[in-house]
Amino acid sequence: MSEVPPTRMNQQVFKLKKKAAESGHRLLKKKADALKVKFRDYAKSIAETKSSMSSDSSSAFFSLTQAEYAAGNFKQKVSEGSMTARVRVGAGIDNVAGVKLPVFSYYETGAATDNASLGLVGGGKKIQVVRDKYTHLLQNLIKLASLQTSFVTLDEAMKVTNRRVNALENVTIPKIQGVLDYIDRELDELEREDFTRLKLVQSKKEALIEEERKKIEADLVAKIKLGVDVSKANDEDITADFDAGDDADVVF
Repeated sequence: MSEVPPTRMNQQVFKLKKKAAESGHRLLKKKADALKVKFRDYAKSIAETKSSMSSDSSSAFFSLTQAEYAAGNFKQKVSEGSMTARVRVGAGIDNVAGVKLPVFSYYETGAATDNASLGLVGGGKKIQVVRDKYTHLLQNLIKLASLQTSFVTLDEAMKVTNRRVNALENVTIPKIQGVLDYIDRELDELEREDFTRLKLVQSKKEALIEEERKKIEADLVAKIKLGVDVSKANDEDITADFDAGDDADVVF
């Protein structure tokens, strides 16, 4: 703080800095609260999705076993197909309080379904059930991946925001306030010094006036003792020697 000159200009500068720091602290505090709310929502959604996936996955694998029992081992026929993807994962961005979160989405490419003739001999209905359940399981898996990735990103953003809030609250603002207190103390000290200096000057002037007054009184007392009439004016009339008739006329 000693390197900061205690002037009125620096006082105004640091007041503006404090105001800006407090405004930034309020905004970051609001951002941290918004991130906490979203963080809790993501945690709740992840828990719900994981709990539903356990039952969905067990149901999907059980339906696969039923289909293999009804239609035989059709995995070889599926692997002999063109293997063109009917489902892809799209990537997007969700903005939460200025934080960009990755979002994954499920979409179908519109490609033709291979091995549509599977199950014509038997078990076609079971194979269709397997297809539907695995599609639903894949959608939940993509949703879980999106939630989990956003959850991790949001957690890092919350840590950074909380560190900034704590830094402003515990370091920056107290430091600026300390500088302001130092400037206020120094300015008050300067004002007291100026006031003391003015009092000294005023007292010296009063002493000189009193001394001059005493000197005049002493001169009057001395003149009275000498018999001088002090009631008459000592100053002569300086206009008595001038006659207005002596002035020449002024012609315009």
